[in-house]
Amino acid sequence: MPEIKNKVQLVGRLGNKPDIRVTDKGRKYARFSIATNEFYKNAKGEAVESTYWHNIVAWGKVAEKAEQYLNKGSEVSVEGKLVSKTYTDKEGNKRFATEVDINQLELVNSKEKAEESNRN
Repeated sequence: MPEIKNKVQLVGRLGNKPDIRVTDKGRKYARFSIATNEFYKNAKGEAVESTYWHNIVAWGKVAEKAEQYLNKGSEVSVEGKLVSKTYTDKEGNKRFATEVDINQLELVNSKEKAEESNRN
């Protein structure tokens, strides 16, 4: 039987600059969201655009890259795995969250790529 993999690939734009934090053990992570768009025609033949927001988490060197190069509106390509979590909020309500835990991050915008190349 073939191996079943949890793999997600997205290309989208950042909604805001990444939120950078460090765990109690000193491990850096970045949280940000990206928007992807889907275009289709509805039953009436009208063009429709749908926007989907995806919560992204990056760790270690990928988080450092996000901190250094990403800004609101940056176009990125990310690859990672889908992670679902359950937690209790401050009011005691059970909540569910789905995130993409990424291990690869690439800038898509050519201007940002050029700036990144000049820094290295």
